[in-house]
Amino acid sequence: MNKFEFPKIRMSFLVCTMFVSVLGCNCMASTPKNVIVMAKALDDLITLDPAEAFEFSSTEILANVYDRLFIANPETPSEPKKGLVEEWWRSDDGLEYKFFIRKGAVFDGGRPLTSRDVVFSLRRAVFLNKTPAFILNQLGLHRGNVEQKIKVLDEQSLVLGVDRPYSPSVVLNILSAIVTSVVDESSLSEHFKDGDWGANWLRSNTAGSGEFRVSKWGVGEHLVLDRKDTSRSRITRIIIRDIREPATQRLMLSRGDVDIARNLTPDHIVALAKKTDTVTWSTDQARIFYLALNQSNPLLADPSIRGALRLAIDYQGIASHLLPGRARVHQAFLPLGFMGSLTETPFSLNLETARSLLDRAGFGEDLTFSVDVRSDPIALQIAQALQMNLGKIGIKLEIRPSDGKQVLTKYRARRHDIYMGYWGPDYLDPHSNAAAFASNPDNTDDAEQKTLAWRNHWTMPELTKDTDDALLIHDQRMREEAYRDIQRQVQADSPFIIVFQEKALTATTDRVKGFKLGLTSDQTLYADIVK
Repeated sequence: MNKFEFPKIRMSFLVCTMFVSVLGCNCMASTPKNVIVMAKALDDLITLDPAEAFEFSSTEILANVYDRLFIANPETPSEPKKGLVEEWWRSDDGLEYKFFIRKGAVFDGGRPLTSRDVVFSLRRAVFLNKTPAFILNQLGLHRGNVEQKIKVLDEQSLVLGVDRPYSPSVVLNILSAIVTSVVDESSLSEHFKDGDWGANWLRSNTAGSGEFRVSKWGVGEHLVLDRKDTSRSRITRIIIRDIREPATQRLMLSRGDVDIARNLTPDHIVALAKKTDTVTWSTDQARIFYLALNQSNPLLADPSIRGALRLAIDYQGIASHLLPGRARVHQAFLPLGFMGSLTETPFSLNLETARSLLDRAGFGEDLTFSVDVRSDPIALQIAQALQMNLGKIGIKLEIRPSDGKQVLTKYRARRHDIYMGYWGPDYLDPHSNAAAFASNPDNTDDAEQKTLAWRNHWTMPELTKDTDDALLIHDQRMREEAYRDIQRQVQADSPFIIVFQEKALTATTDRVKGFKLGLTSDQTLYADIVK
């Protein structure tokens, strides 16, 4: 009997045991009324520190734990909603912003949030210089000037200086990114160690003013969020169980062991949609699935090999057969729904042309590359499909599956050959993805801006300048055209092969209401859930 075939009484016992250990309560297989249990793969959850977090799971969780100055606005992306900000002002020359903080935000310990916490948090993210710090670097903020650029005016106001007159949409959207989350300076200062700004402690703890706080994180098992006294949520506790196998998620949802399943396959959704006690739906996501080719490998830096790889992918087959209802073919780095996104899909499977590109460049049939990919059923199927097609044109592809943490750590360290995975924007301005895919001002190992282009050793000074110049365009139509041109350049020849844009498939029991997935991870909020 395999692990998916336990008799119902045994599965109920296991779920009850889990609730007793985590919740301290007695229960049957169905979950308590004031508790939401969610099945979700958490293998990409590396840290809870907003100055370091850069993955989908951590972004979603931290959006429910921390407040930020602004909140993404999917209806009008160029005009983010006010978060902690009550009012704001921009100087005539566009180089200075003043923000007035609303009263009422309170940290876990009951201390009111002030502008000092905001300034501390922004400076901290820059000084730590972890991966997402490049988002703030885009405003000209770095270790050498951040203390002069971001200052407290009084308890409820602060000033932010930028180095150039950027489009206000860029500045305000950057201030909605998770890296700008406001942490409790007083609480965190108690955990400073060897000048780490409390980073070691905050990797597995939280100190925010949002609707929930993380009360427990059992790596590889579950994460527990508890409602705060000031929260408007009617749910007192949310348990996210680290369930990585879609079939197990479906089984647990059917038995009432979880309320929400997040990583189901299309065939699971079809089956669950027939049940009267289950609700299923799909939601457009800003996530794109792509391949990244490390240019430190001279073979992958060859345009002929890059071109052959582009033509060896069955884009439509992946979307239609492997991911029906879960993906649409998309080949540009700005997802649909973003200002300036491209709908053009110039590439399709063409093995004959792919092989001819290799022949003309003088490559034989002894090319071998490795691809790092998450141990996820869908991702592995895509990797296997690519492996088969590459074999037909004389390229051997070695698939190296691993959990999300290991794959991402290797990718960030630039030790990969080919990386295969998802990417989502950090904020709702087109520059978020443009800066990642089309900018690399410094390719050295200790660069401040460690973009995706940097991870892949791609140096392109002219394109980096084009991307940089787009930041200063204030006219919306001109900005849109600038980003379309940048995307076409990346499409034409770059280390990035964008395959599809994802649609999330979700299922809940009919007891759950108000759960909505956002276009981006930071827009998936738990406070509206009722049961």
